[in-house]
Parts: sequence; structure tokens; C-alpha cells
Amino acid sequence: MPTLHIELFEGRSPEQKRELVSALTRETCRVLGCDPGAVDIVLIDVRRDNWATGGVLWSDRPA
Repeated sequence: MPTLHIELFEGRSPEQKRELVSALTRETCRVLGCDPGAVDIVLIDVRRDNWATGGVLWSDRPA
């Protein structure tokens, strides 16, 4: 059973998340030859003040 953990900035709409998990499930099944019911996806919403790249918090970057 594949389990995918996806971290992304918070603020995505439920519709965007539905589209993402549908596409990820479809491609996982295509590549691995598994049943969609075997694919688990965990979406982890992360606030921008809890994520940094290059030593700079994303909340401190210009919009």
C-alpha cells in the first residue's frame, strides 16, 4: 500500500486538494499497477512562518 505525504503551504482550496489527490492517485496506480483503494495520501498544510528556504522564512519574503 503506497502512502504519499505531501507538504504544502496552507491556503489551498478543497477543490485544489481534490484535484491533486485524484491526479496523484491515478498516476500512482498507473506506475505501480495498484488499485486506487490501496493508495493513501496525507496532505500536510504548513504555515509560511514554519517553512524556510535558504535561511529565510517564507513569511518574510515579499508576496
